Amino acid sequence: MRKSIFSKKHRAIVRNLRKARLKAGLTQAQVAKKLHRPQSFVARMESGQRRNDAVELGWVADLYGCKLADLLSDSSG
Repeated sequence: MRKSIFSKKHRAIVRNLRKARLKAGLTQAQVAKKLHRPQSFVARMESGQRRNDAVELGWVADLYGCKLADLLSDSSG
């Protein structure tokens, strides 16, 4: 089994994170401030440079006003 960070599913989550943030009208810096993390944390989440924890994804979904399932979806819709 390959590492999840290189999987198609991980790439879909990364893509969904960025799309959801933009739809929410937030910058990476704004998200980082609300999460009490550095901006580089958000950048690494969106670039696929880190594995995303389920709890963190839940916080992000709440912040973006979407469902966790939306971030985890494989669909490109």
